[in-house]
Amino acid sequence: MSIFYIAGIDIGSVTTKVVVLADGIVISRCITISGGNYRQAAEQALASALSDAGLSKDNISHIAATGFGSANVPFQARKVTEIAAHARGVHHLFPQVRTVIDIGGQATRVIKLNGHGEAVDFVVSEKCASGSGRFLEVMARVLQIPLEEFGALSAKSTKQVQFTTSCAVFAESEAISSIAEGAAKEDILAGVHESMAIKVVSLVSRIRLEKEIAFTGGGAKDIGLVRSIEDKLGEKVLVPTEPVLTGALGAALISWASMNSS
Repeated sequence: MSIFYIAGIDIGSVTTKVVVLADGIVISRCITISGGNYRQAAEQALASALSDAGLSKDNISHIAATGFGSANVPFQARKVTEIAAHARGVHHLFPQVRTVIDIGGQATRVIKLNGHGEAVDFVVSEKCASGSGRFLEVMARVLQIPLEEFGALSAKSTKQVQFTTSCAVFAESEAISSIAEGAAKEDILAGVHESMAIKVVSLVSRIRLEKEIAFTGGGAKDIGLVRSIEDKLGEKVLVPTEPVLTGALGAALISWASMNSS
């Protein structure tokens, strides 16, 4: 009996992700930096995932693509919307989840799911860096701290800096001013997390929170941001082991389901 292999590719502004399925089961994955060439990133990520699985592109029955740069996929692929892909990916990991918070490099999305893993409502942040993972990248540059250290450092805060603006440009200026005034980096980070959490909660309120809640995207790797969002929501959130892979996983699963229903 033949095994059907499906690849899902999520080309984001920051990272490109690939998940390979064998008869609906994840057998390989890859995460790489997107850089300035989405076509090249897609090719490299797929090649790496296939190599890890001991496969070649000829073994793949279908490829599904989603994400900011999905139009740049250099091979034939089914296009899947980011909302649908993230909804299906999260449902596969956490069937009980009804609200998804996804903070990516370009925007924050809040998605409401039904019991079948379908998006029934969603809202996306305005086109401003303060509503996305880009804001964290800006602060990493300003504070000269690696993103992966944000969570542990902000937990040490004793006097959180309050940001008076929701604009990323002005918030950057406020952070620089706070440094000049002697504010501790951990206190600035705690303020950054609270500012972002407030924007997330505002988005959640627009579609009405329904439990359980999952948090995905690069922002979910920042435990300080996770805790700030939990604090503002008054609820715990579920975070996948690798929160940036849900889009690629969902795209692959949607393609797999379509192939099996045809």
